[in-house]
Amino acid sequence: MNCSIHIEAIYPAIDCDASSIKRIVGDKLTVAADIFSDSHHVLGAQVRSRCGRVPTSEWQVLPMVHKDNDRWQATLTLTQNTTVLVCIDSWRDAFGTWLEGLRKRMEGYLLAPFGVDEGAELLCRAVDIATGADLQRLATALVGLRTANTLLAAWEAVQDPALAGLVNRWLPRSDIVTSATLQISVDRPCALYSTWYEMFPRSQGRELGKPATLRQAAERLPALRAMGFDVVYLPPIHPIGLTHRKGPNNSLIAGPNDPGCPWAIGNAAGGHMAVDPGLGTLSDFDAFVATAAEEGMEVALDFAVQCSPDHPWVTEHPDWFKHCPDGSIKYAENPPKKYQDVYSLDFDTHDQECLWRALLEVLTFWISHKVKIFRVDNPHTKPFAFWKWVIAEVQREWPEVIFLSESFTSPNVARLLAKLGFTQSYTYFTWLNHAKELQDYMQELCYSGMQEYFRPNFFTNTHDILPEVLQTGGRPAFKMRLVLAATLSPSYGIYSGFELCESAAVPGCEEYLNSEKYEIRVRNWNQPGNISDLVTKVNRIRTENLALQRLDNIHFFVSENACLLIYGKRHNDNILLIVVNLDPHNTHHGTVNIPADFVGILPGSRYEVVDLLNDAVYDWGECNYVHLDPQVQVAHILKVHPPS
Repeated sequence: MNCSIHIEAIYPAIDCDASSIKRIVGDKLTVAADIFSDSHHVLGAQVRSRCGRVPTSEWQVLPMVHKDNDRWQATLTLTQNTTVLVCIDSWRDAFGTWLEGLRKRMEGYLLAPFGVDEGAELLCRAVDIATGADLQRLATALVGLRTANTLLAAWEAVQDPALAGLVNRWLPRSDIVTSATLQISVDRPCALYSTWYEMFPRSQGRELGKPATLRQAAERLPALRAMGFDVVYLPPIHPIGLTHRKGPNNSLIAGPNDPGCPWAIGNAAGGHMAVDPGLGTLSDFDAFVATAAEEGMEVALDFAVQCSPDHPWVTEHPDWFKHCPDGSIKYAENPPKKYQDVYSLDFDTHDQECLWRALLEVLTFWISHKVKIFRVDNPHTKPFAFWKWVIAEVQREWPEVIFLSESFTSPNVARLLAKLGFTQSYTYFTWLNHAKELQDYMQELCYSGMQEYFRPNFFTNTHDILPEVLQTGGRPAFKMRLVLAATLSPSYGIYSGFELCESAAVPGCEEYLNSEKYEIRVRNWNQPGNISDLVTKVNRIRTENLALQRLDNIHFFVSENACLLIYGKRHNDNILLIVVNLDPHNTHHGTVNIPADFVGILPGSRYEVVDLLNDAVYDWGECNYVHLDPQVQVAHILKVHPPS
């Protein structure tokens, strides 16, 4: 008799599609599903998994355990940086069904006569196939069952707890049903936990108006590593166009010594696979990457899919660009912004395959120069299909490559880009300032299902964005946003000058005044008022506390003061409580309520907390008083020491 088996509600599938699910090497992946049939037969189930990048790899099998109702699950340990294919099999378990009937008769639920022939026949079929130790255990059960002359004796003969599994392992299965195949991206740890620093190499010199070379810029890497950064992100390092080159503050006219905007890529010296001569040569870039590696850092390069009017592609492949009705090539626009120095590529070109391959070649070229992280500029303005294809092409050969999506756009588009393969994503954190909106956003990132595929990177600021709170809040605002970014998200970043509390903006907007995008800056990294020591301390706290290296472990707590954000992160016995004053201008105080079960104590108990920012020790319980003066201390990062 046939039975219809259904496999539904598969976890961790998102939107009925698990191709976007992300995990980290070392994670345990729980695969679960509702499995049921239209009969009383007992079912068996297993998870099969194999490496998706090696078509000839063998399937590994793991039995699923029936949890409750129709829910089954199994847990895999992910050990390789690769794509893992996973599917679920279910079948009618003939021996299990027979065992269930025997149990019911033993318990008196079934009074009909019971014979051992069916069970013995199934065992016999398994014995004929089995080998090794399995054969011995199966044969022992078969002899016991055949010689049993009472119901009790038959029951005792099949009490080996592993027996049902052994029969299932060796007995040919009937009515087997297989789920759709899930695809899990297993990334290296840096994909989840990383600490980014954005810097313009040309601004790392000491002489006003003179660009630094890459070798000079490399001299700053030890200081960045000492502050705790493990990724240094470089805006485009390629030759910069001369036609319509922008001057200071995005002016339309550039002087003879103005360096231009690095995102206007390409001139007679080359395009996306060349280094700007002012920065040096490819050898100098290789030396920069090598120095970073010696310091324990990785280099992230900007991948900007656009060209200056002087890019070699403009003359070699004019059909790759969008044209105006008069035949001229269109410059790029993002209203109200206009980019007269940039041409946008036309992904609808009839030569689409060659264009896509050329862009893939750009990525593989820099990978050959030991770049394994790319920050992608405005991916939402290019076809989704291209990103799905190019990321898959790269990661098929280099699964360790990480792509960061710089997509400040609608939530649906940002989420889709993550599902298409982007490893990390910029977020709306930059503009969130109030306790409720921060809490709501974190709940969405961590517990709505987004945590399965969307990895946030909380940048405090960027070369494009100087948020209002940093323009008006002074040093306390920089300290506050640093603590928030570094403790809410396992990956975060700052842009050069943040540690100096640079806050001068173009009036009425979020653009930096005298932006580094259009001119060379020279900074005194030790100038009075800098917060480099705090950056160093916060990054060290992140390194030493595993609770801050995960996303899906945050819990928010209650305070009657809306200007205090209180949350905790816990990983095994590493427990942190963070309290942040969100108002950089005023002192705030109030009570903080911490449930006893979060810190693992009995209700009413007391425990010790140590503030990792200043080593102060406090006696805490379920209700605690906090007082934060932003001119003195904007936050507590408290490590919990529960009583023995």
